[in-house]
Amino acid sequence: MKLELRGITKRFGALVANDSVNLVVEPGQIHCLLGENGAGKSTLMNVLYGLYQAEGGDILLDDKVVKFSGPGDAMAAGIGMVHQHFMLIPVFTVAENVVLGHEPVKRGGFLDLEAARAKVREVSDKFGFDVDPDAVVGDLPVGVQQRVEIIKALIGDAQVLVFDEPTAVLTPQETDELMAIMRQLRDSGRGIVFITHKLREVREVADKITVMRLGKIVGSAKPSDSAEELASMMVGRAVDLDVKKAPAKPGAAGLQIRNLSVWDHAGTKVLDDVSLDIHEGEILVIAGVQGNGQTELTEAILGTQQKTTGSILLEGKELSGRSVKRRLDMGLGFVPEDRTEDGLVADFTIAENLMLNRSDREPFAKRGLLKLSFLKEFAEAKIKEFDVRSQGIGTKAGALSGGNQQKVVLARELSRKLSLLVASQPTRGLDVGSIEFVHERIVAARDAGTPVLIVATELDEATQLGDRIAVMYRGKIVGIVPPTTDRAVLGKMMAGISA
Repeated sequence: MKLELRGITKRFGALVANDSVNLVVEPGQIHCLLGENGAGKSTLMNVLYGLYQAEGGDILLDDKVVKFSGPGDAMAAGIGMVHQHFMLIPVFTVAENVVLGHEPVKRGGFLDLEAARAKVREVSDKFGFDVDPDAVVGDLPVGVQQRVEIIKALIGDAQVLVFDEPTAVLTPQETDELMAIMRQLRDSGRGIVFITHKLREVREVADKITVMRLGKIVGSAKPSDSAEELASMMVGRAVDLDVKKAPAKPGAAGLQIRNLSVWDHAGTKVLDDVSLDIHEGEILVIAGVQGNGQTELTEAILGTQQKTTGSILLEGKELSGRSVKRRLDMGLGFVPEDRTEDGLVADFTIAENLMLNRSDREPFAKRGLLKLSFLKEFAEAKIKEFDVRSQGIGTKAGALSGGNQQKVVLARELSRKLSLLVASQPTRGLDVGSIEFVHERIVAARDAGTPVLIVATELDEATQLGDRIAVMYRGKIVGIVPPTTDRAVLGKMMAGISA
């Protein structure tokens, strides 16, 4: 089935998320939609899937205009979507999840679970998915859960499948398996739309590449094009993708963690007896699939985790029992993974956000009074230095794009003397050019002698930025290895297999 999007325009208030977008996906083709976060890729696919209604343009299937008022219409027409965040019920079995919403029934109106199991087995066997229909979804590895999502789409006889950032939660091995599945689906005659911002994956699996920037299609590319060429199309200028850094010159252990464990509100141990050192002048990257204790580790260092045991020493001083403010005053710089919830106050201006953890003392305050002239000069300098795109220092943080919000957080944390920098996914949501800048600043902090702890979900970023890589799995450190470690070995470690 041929899919065509013709002149699709979607607005959110004054923001034009999709600006007269044209896209054609042929049967038996993997068509990659490449672009940075915020380029409009997911919005376009949500229009296709009936989740959004476009202000202009048409959707055509086999050259006939169709209208979708919701996902049910799209699925009925042969469109399937595998979302970045899975739409599965953890306590249901695979079979129950797959038929949810269109359950087969037998005489008397009872659910025909055997028919559901048979459908799962049929698709699973056809594509070699190896999925047990009776397995409880919550007990399955993330990669297998994703196969369940694909089975859901295929049971509905989807002829066009949309994969929206499908590798965000996968190990490298699971990513390779997914790409093999996508090729199988393509070879069965289905059209595949693969939404991503990861250049390596695009070059490996795409038949055709369309690049989006700021809501518009800016051109097409070939899988044989270099990563630098693809990146420059995404950003609109030449970009250096390699992290430039000299070998580390580690000094004394600035951060020492010993036997650190954390329990969540339900009493489950989410961080399990973690011990590690980070030396002055080195970057230690915590790698692993998201949800394996990385967040709890960084929050324990900051002091927002309540149920903890073990020791955290910063420059020889115990952090346990100290308030968050005291830890920040001791030189802890912290970039949280969720900038909107934990990094900024949306109703405060850029200037106010830039002084959040120092507004009670010099150079921002004197005798309890804010020094507004200093704040103005400081904020204007940081907006320029960190290239924060805004209407000025009085712009509210909530009005900024995600990438510019992240720049404000980074500007605040990197503009004071630090004894430790902790950054959880510091380049999340940034464009390629901004990533280049952030990497430079992190390396500069390292070179100034600061111990740096980075949480990275992108393996390429981990190996380029880290001087050492600690891999986490289910709350434990599987091992600490050099960044030259083979990608396949790192992938196995991310799945819990020691190096």
